[in-house]
Amino acid sequence: MRLLVLGGTEFAGRAVVEAALGRGWDVTVLNRGRHAPVPGTRSLTGDRTAPGGLGALAEGTWDAVVDTWSAAPRAVRETARLLRGRVGRYVYVSSCSVYDWAPPAGYTEDAPLVDGAGADAEQTDYARDKRGGELAVVEAFGAEHSLLVRAGLILGPYENVGRLPWWLTRIARGGPVLAPGPHDLPLQYVDVRDLAEWTLGAVEQGLSGPYNLMSPQGHTTMGELLEACARATGSDAELRWTEPEIILDAGIEPWTQLPVWVPPGTDLHDALHAADVSRAVATGLSCRPAEETVADTWSWLTSIGGTAPQRPDRTRKGLDPEVEAKVLAGSEGVPGTTS
Repeated sequence: MRLLVLGGTEFAGRAVVEAALGRGWDVTVLNRGRHAPVPGTRSLTGDRTAPGGLGALAEGTWDAVVDTWSAAPRAVRETARLLRGRVGRYVYVSSCSVYDWAPPAGYTEDAPLVDGAGADAEQTDYARDKRGGELAVVEAFGAEHSLLVRAGLILGPYENVGRLPWWLTRIARGGPVLAPGPHDLPLQYVDVRDLAEWTLGAVEQGLSGPYNLMSPQGHTTMGELLEACARATGSDAELRWTEPEIILDAGIEPWTQLPVWVPPGTDLHDALHAADVSRAVATGLSCRPAEETVADTWSWLTSIGGTAPQRPDRTRKGLDPEVEAKVLAGSEGVPGTTS
């Protein structure tokens, strides 16, 4: 297989590149050259935001292209139009944010989509930008040759968004940790490497159309995830399980200040942790245990000095230590374990 990856040096793009090389594929990457390319790839330099920035793609044919773009949809449209007729399948890594928010628990790929998106639009907001990217791909390649990977929460090595790295760093620091309850709160996410493997398998199968891409519902729990962080880091941290009401009353923002976590019984939890992924599972999605995702992310994080890269277009995640200490001091919490 001849694969073109737009980007290919960070998080999802990098995972796709490494998975493709592992399969013996011929891999070309196009990016701005700000990060070293993965060894074994053919590297092209280009900037999709600059006039003439796609010149490096003027020639060449590939079996598939993987695109993770999440800004102005017009950049996807221009790339797709340029590659039309020279690429067999256009894979766009989209997001479950494209659904009319917030979709109910158990939503499938047929759920209503966000309004106001356009294939030729400038950058607006994340949901419409991703939906606009989808529209651009289908416009150029047709539904039959377009694969829309609607990812949910993505975790794993190379993360540059700041969710799992923050939890690992916080728990490694030790001491009492504000652990948002309940302990058995179900979580749904996808390891970036499992996303990459499923995506390449989908290309081999010639799949098209949209797929919700995250682990089956209840793949792990908040308790299992944080306890895995404690084991991976070897920390003596004390997880203080705290009721959602206490956390919310303190003004702490779910998802951003306490990454991954959203309160149970809310529309937000249903949208982020209760999607129907049966279509992806039926076509080969396999998800590794949370323990492995956590341990491998910690191994990668320590190998680069303990500080994860941070995308400049994403908000920083995590809770201020003073806020955490104040909430812990005002609540007994529910003692947890750090085994």
